[in-house]
Amino acid sequence: MSRKSVERNISYDDVRQLYYVNMDYGLDEDGKRVRVYQTYPSLVLARKALREFQSERDRYRQVRPRSMTLDQWLEYWMDEVIKPNRAETTVYGYRKIIDNHLSPALGETPIQTLSPQDIQKYYTMLLREKGLSPNTIRRHHDLLSAALRMAVKQEVLSRSPTERVEPPRLVPYEAKFYGPEDLRRLCALTEGTWLEVVVKLAGGLGLRREEICGLRWPNVDFAHRVVRIKEARTSAGAAIIQKATKTKSSTRTLYLSDDLYELLMREQRRQQQFSIRTGRDWDGDGMVLVDRHGEPYPPNAVSLAFSRFIQRNHLPKITLHGLRHTFATVASAQGAPLFDIGKALGHSTPSTTGRIYTHLLDQTHAHILNQVASVMK
Repeated sequence: MSRKSVERNISYDDVRQLYYVNMDYGLDEDGKRVRVYQTYPSLVLARKALREFQSERDRYRQVRPRSMTLDQWLEYWMDEVIKPNRAETTVYGYRKIIDNHLSPALGETPIQTLSPQDIQKYYTMLLREKGLSPNTIRRHHDLLSAALRMAVKQEVLSRSPTERVEPPRLVPYEAKFYGPEDLRRLCALTEGTWLEVVVKLAGGLGLRREEICGLRWPNVDFAHRVVRIKEARTSAGAAIIQKATKTKSSTRTLYLSDDLYELLMREQRRQQQFSIRTGRDWDGDGMVLVDRHGEPYPPNAVSLAFSRFIQRNHLPKITLHGLRHTFATVASAQGAPLFDIGKALGHSTPSTTGRIYTHLLDQTHAHILNQVASVMK
C-alpha cells in the first residue's frame, strides 16, 4: 500500500507524492462516518489545512453530518422558505434557475461537501459554455447565497461556500431611449390604435409594462385628473398574475396631462359602447387596457406587439421599457430635477434613478460646468 500514516489524520502517498488530510465530520443521521479527503503537496500545507479545518469546526456550532444533496436542500428551501414568503413571479424565476441550471450541474453534490471551487467552476461554465451574461449569472449567485445562508441558520452548514467565491461583476445597464422627435413620430403613428394607450402611458408617465397592463378604471380619477398606480399585471410562465406594485415607492399618484386625460376618457367611452353593443355588462372595475373582445392583454403580448409595430414602421429599435427611459430623458431635458423624475418613476431612492440614468447625471454635470464657465468669462 502506497499510502502511510504520517501523523493523526494525515497520511502520505509515496507514489503520487501527496499528503492526504482526513477531514472527519463525524457520523451522519444514518450512523455512517463522513470523511472528506484533501490532498496537499507538502506536510506544512497539510498541517495548516488540518488546523484550519479543526479551528473552523470548533469555532462554529457543531453541525451534524448529513447525506443531503444540494437538490434536496433547494427543494426544502423553496417549499418551506420561499413559496410562503415570496411573490409567485419570484418563485417562478427561482424555479427556472434551479431546474434549468443549478440542479443539472450541482444538484447531486452533498451539500456539506459543496466547495467554493465547485461553485466557481459552475459560474465559469455558465459564462463560457452556456453563454449567459454576467448579470444573469449574478442572479444565480444571489439565489445560491440565499439558500446556503439559510442552511447555515438552520445548522445544516457551518459556513456558506458562496462567501468564498468571486461572482461575475455586474455590467452597468445602458438604457436605450428616444429623443423628442422620435417620440413624437411614434405617438403620431400609434394614434387611433390600441397601442396609443400603451405608448402614451409609458412615454408620458413613465409606467412599467406591468403597471400599464394592471391599471384599473377605479384608479383613474378623472375628477382630480390623476391616475393612481397601485397594481401590476405580470406573467409567471403561462400564469397571469394581478398583484400589488413592485415596492412601496412604486405605489404613486401621477397627474394626467390634457392629452392623456382625453385619451383615457375616449377609451372608457369606447369600452362602455362595446359593452352596450355586445350586451355585456360594463365592468367598471375592469382593466384600462383590453383587446377587441374586452379581455385584458397578456403583458408579453403587449411587448411583442410593440416590437413588431416598431419594426414594421422602420422606427429606431427600442423596447417598450425603453419608453420609460424616454420619459426620464425628455423630462430631464425639460429641466425636471432627478429627484422628481425618480418619484414619478416610482424609484425608492434618488440613487436608484442616478444609477440607471447615468446619462442624465452627465447632462446635469455638463450644464453646471457650462454655467460656471459663463460666469468666468
